[in-house]
Amino acid sequence: MPASEVVAALSTRFAAAPFSLGVALARESLVEAARALRDQHGYRYYLLASATERADAIEVLHAVRHPATGDTIFLKVALPKDDLAIDSLVLVWSGAEWNEREVYDLFGVRFSGHPDLRRILLPDEYTGHPLRKDFPMATPWGFRP
Repeated sequence: MPASEVVAALSTRFAAAPFSLGVALARESLVEAARALRDQHGYRYYLLASATERADAIEVLHAVRHPATGDTIFLKVALPKDDLAIDSLVLVWSGAEWNEREVYDLFGVRFSGHPDLRRILLPDEYTGHPLRKDFPMATPWGFRP
């Protein structure tokens, strides 16, 4: 099934807002939409995850790709900066574990149900999340980027 048809089906099923390459979902719909992409006949997508920041929110972007066609669809969930928690997709795609740890480490998004949510790039004692716009320019080690 072409990516445009998959996006239309997801938009209808999950009352999601479609955009050119995917759908913007409510955080409560993310896991069910991911399972649909993984399990429904003809979809069989797999996952990559990343995040971006807006002035009022952190957007978690899950890029799911179909291995045969190369089609990529984005599942986007906007999280207000005072509530950066979302369900983990590790039970849907085991490969989400490392991607979610990276997003946690660099942006501070907590993934509920993640089996090993800890820093992946920075030391455990490090405070802050360096890809956030509110991150101070001087680091705890005294140098500036």
